Amino acid sequence: MAASLPTYLYKLVPSSAPVREPLPERLPVSVIDQQSGFVHLSTSLQVPNTLRLFFKDEPLVYVLRIPYDHVAQNIVFEDVTGRRGPRPDEGLFPHLYNGLKLGREEVESLSLWSNDGGWEKALDAARPWLLY
Repeated sequence: MAASLPTYLYKLVPSSAPVREPLPERLPVSVIDQQSGFVHLSTSLQVPNTLRLFFKDEPLVYVLRIPYDHVAQNIVFEDVTGRRGPRPDEGLFPHLYNGLKLGREEVESLSLWSNDGGWEKALDAARPWLLY
């Protein structure tokens, strides 16, 4: 269980939807985000399982780092059943409710990770950047 609010949140984007720099004002919205009505995000502690469960067959993933304080007013921590909480505890993920806007104003930095050799290798290399 997370004892505090995160400093950063992360959006994982498959290589089939390349993220170009400079970032536009508004990135394209994924089908799952459109259907849900919010942008699915992860904390740094949730990124490993998000990779394993939802991106296991992706060769590359774009990882967007978002300062929590840039989006805090529009974040709701929820699970798949709709249970909500004030912070990310076991099973609660950050969901961004801001009209599906994610772009240069929200994103601080971008990293491209390769699944070559498995996500553990990419996660090990990203440890200094992947901060809670």
